Amino acid sequence: MPTALVTGCAGFIGSHLSERLLADGYRVIGLDNFDPFYDRALKLANLSASLKNPNFAFHEVDLRNGPSALAATLATEHVDVVVHLAAKAGVGPSVREPAAYLEANVLSTVHLLEWMRQAEVRNLFFASSSSVYGNTVELPFREDMALLAACISPYAASKLSAEQFTFTYHHLYGFNVLNARFFTVYGPRQRPDLAIHKFARLLRAGQPIPMYGDGSTARDYTFVADTVDGIARGIAYLLTHPGTYQTINLGNSTPIKLRDLITAVGTAVGVVPVLDMHPMQAGDVEVTYADISKARHLIGYNPQTTLAEGLQQFIRWLQETEDASASLVLDSVPTS
Repeated sequence: MPTALVTGCAGFIGSHLSERLLADGYRVIGLDNFDPFYDRALKLANLSASLKNPNFAFHEVDLRNGPSALAATLATEHVDVVVHLAAKAGVGPSVREPAAYLEANVLSTVHLLEWMRQAEVRNLFFASSSSVYGNTVELPFREDMALLAACISPYAASKLSAEQFTFTYHHLYGFNVLNARFFTVYGPRQRPDLAIHKFARLLRAGQPIPMYGDGSTARDYTFVADTVDGIARGIAYLLTHPGTYQTINLGNSTPIKLRDLITAVGTAVGVVPVLDMHPMQAGDVEVTYADISKARHLIGYNPQTTLAEGLQQFIRWLQETEDASASLVLDSVPTS
C-alpha cells in the first residue's frame, strides 16, 4: 500500500483527491492549514468522508512555518509520493497582496521541497495553474511555450516560480517531478468565491449576475472528477517512471465564453440570468485553452464530463448542501 502525502487536503480538489486515492488503495496523509480565505467549516465538511477511513491521517500544518514543522509532524511516517495542492488561491487578491502569495505559494513550496530532500522523499506531483500562460496569443496553450514574460498576476508568477523550484530540486537532488497546470476546475465543493459557485447562488437568490467585460473572455472549464483522474494517473506514472521531469496541462480543451457559461448556469438552475455589467478585473486573462495531447500520451488523461453534465452535478450538490444547512438552522430553533 503506497503512502501519498496530500497538501491542501481539506480544499476543493484535495478532498476529492484524498477520497479517490483511498478508493484506489493508497494510504493518505493529509495536511492543511485551514487558510481563512473561506470558512473552515466548509473544509471540515470536505474532509468528513476521508476522516472515517482508517487509511487516512490528518495533520493541521502550515508550510510557511518551514521544513522543521513538517519534520516534527511526520517524523515517524514513510511517504512514497507528495501531491502538493496547498496554495493561496485567487488572481484578484494576489494583485492586492502580492507578498502573501510569494510566501504561501513559493516559499512554502521551497519548505516542502527541503523537507522532502531531508526525508529522502523523491516523488512530487505539483499543482500549477493555467494562469502561467497569461495572455499568450497562440492557442491552444502548449507546455513548451516560453512563459518568462507571460504572467500578468502575482498568483501566476508564484505558480511559475514554484515550477522553477521543482526543476531545481530535480536537477540537484534527482527529484521525480510531474507539474500539472490545472484549468478552471469546477464541481461539487468548489470554493464559494469562484464564478460558477457565485453565479449559482446569486441565481437561486433571484439576484443579478456580475459580468466583467463584454462576456467574450473564455475559460477551459474542467470538471473536478476529470482533474482528479489526471492527478491519480500522474501519481501512478511517477511511481513507475524514475527520473521523470515533465509538465502537463490538465484541462478540457474546450474554452467556454463567459456569456455562454452564465447562460449554462442559468439553465442548470432553471433561472434566466439578469446581467450586471462591470469592467474587466486587473490580472484576468482573455482566454485559457489547454492542449492536452501531451497528457493524453503520457498518462492516458481523457476528460469525460461535458459542461452541462458537470453543472448538473454541481447544482445538485449545492442544493443538498443548502438544504442540509437550512435543516440545521431549523433544528436549532426552539419550538416553544
